[in-house]
Amino acid sequence: MTRDSPPGLLVLHAVRILGFADTPVVAQRYGLDAARTEELLRDAEARGWAGHTDFAGTAGWSLTEPGRAENERRLAAELARVGGADEVRDVYREFLPLNALLLRACTDWQLRPTAGDRLAVNDHSDPAWDARVLHELDGISRALTPLAERLGSVLTRFRGYDTRFSAALARARAGEGAWVDRTDIDSCHRVWFQLHEDLVATLGIDRNAHP
Repeated sequence: MTRDSPPGLLVLHAVRILGFADTPVVAQRYGLDAARTEELLRDAEARGWAGHTDFAGTAGWSLTEPGRAENERRLAAELARVGGADEVRDVYREFLPLNALLLRACTDWQLRPTAGDRLAVNDHSDPAWDARVLHELDGISRALTPLAERLGSVLTRFRGYDTRFSAALARARAGEGAWVDRTDIDSCHRVWFQLHEDLVATLGIDRNAHP
């Protein structure tokens, strides 16, 4: 049984987990042909599943509410086809404690409380503080690897989260601190956010009602 996802599903799902992205970025997410991706996006637009906006020099696609529902319908059907629902649910349960650790680590990267200000911005002048945060992220990275392998054995589209996370962490450890939490690059935080969105979409979970 093939564990590869069809292009139509991948295009909708790429828009879902990216949130807002233009055609080349959508195509790149799963290594799809850009022209074919454009066709599928225009078809989704015609069906009311996606919309393209251009504002202040930034253009991109996003899913409509019917598009999110269609995406989740296709994901549920795919998961049933491969018989992987139990495994993905088990991984999600193990993911949640790591998610709490990741959120705390990102907060500590951004803030370093002082005696007079518990919300003081971390100016990264304390190498011991930053080293502790990077050590926590390293532990999260190690824990992510077996979870990503389990997900990848269910569906091919799940592969790569662990390697992307470790690559971002390596750059942060090399002195490029933006790779911890910037949202406009493939940082640790961005990779993690996309994995979380991937899991809740695949399982049909309301992210607003769950961690």
